[in-house]
Amino acid sequence: MERDRRGIQSIEVGGTLLQALVRNGSAMMLKDLAREAGMPAAKAHPYLVSFGKIGLIEQDPVTGRYGLGPFALHMGLAALRGLSPLRVTTPEAARLSDDIQQNVAIAVWGNHGPTIVSIEECSRPMHVNMRPGTVMSLLNSATGRVFAAYLSERITEPLVQEELARYASAEQATLRLSRKHVEDTLAEVRQHRMARAIGHPIPGINAFCAPVFDHDGHLALAITAMGPAGAFNPDWDGPIATKVRACAEAISERLGYGGITPAA
Repeated sequence: MERDRRGIQSIEVGGTLLQALVRNGSAMMLKDLAREAGMPAAKAHPYLVSFGKIGLIEQDPVTGRYGLGPFALHMGLAALRGLSPLRVTTPEAARLSDDIQQNVAIAVWGNHGPTIVSIEECSRPMHVNMRPGTVMSLLNSATGRVFAAYLSERITEPLVQEELARYASAEQATLRLSRKHVEDTLAEVRQHRMARAIGHPIPGINAFCAPVFDHDGHLALAITAMGPAGAFNPDWDGPIATKVRACAEAISERLGYGGITPAA
C-alpha cells in the first residue's frame, strides 16, 4: 500500500520564501522576495509575519529588508552536526560507480596518511589491488595528491619530506621526485579541483580523485574513480572527470560547503 504523501499546501507555499532567501544569500525587500518566490507581495507578507514570530525570518527595522532569523541558523547548525561525511558519500559513490562503470573509492586522512575506507565496485570485472585499509602514497597517487593539495602543510609536511627522501634514493630515475615537481603537481590539482593519475602508480590503471569539503571549508574526504586505461577517459574535461567532480561538489554542498576553502 502506497504511503499517503499529502502535505500542507500553505507550508509548501511559504517554504518558497525561505528557499528564495537561501538562494539570494542576503536580506531582501518584500517586493523582491515575493517576486523571487513567485507570489504577490500581499500574499507573501502574512507568511513572513508568521515566520518572524518563530524566528525563521527577521526584518531589519531600518532598511525593512527580510533575512533569515536565528532559528533558521540553529536549524542549519543542528542539521550539519547530524551529518556524517562518510554516510553521505557512500551512496553517492555507489551511484557514481554505476553511472561511469568504474570502481569508486572513498579515502580519509588516517594515522599513516590517505587511507581507503570504502570501495564501490562496478558491475564489470576489474582487477585493482586495493582494499579498505590501503594507505595511498601522498605524492604518487591521485588520492594522495588531493590530501597534499588541500590539507594544512602542518599535517602533510612530515609525510611529504619522508616520501621525497624515499624517492630521492630510488634506483629508478622515473621514481625520483623533486620539491619543484611536487609543487607544480599540487598547483595543477588546485587548478582543476581534482587530481589525475595515468597508468601510475598502478600500471594500466587511470584515476581521478576529487576533494569533498565540509561546512567549514576543510577537506573531509576524497572520492576516487579508477579503471583500466583502455576504458577510462583521462581528459580533464572528459565525461569521467566531469562526473567525478560533479559528484564531489554535490556532496560538499550537502555537507554545507559554501565555496570558500581555508589556505593550506
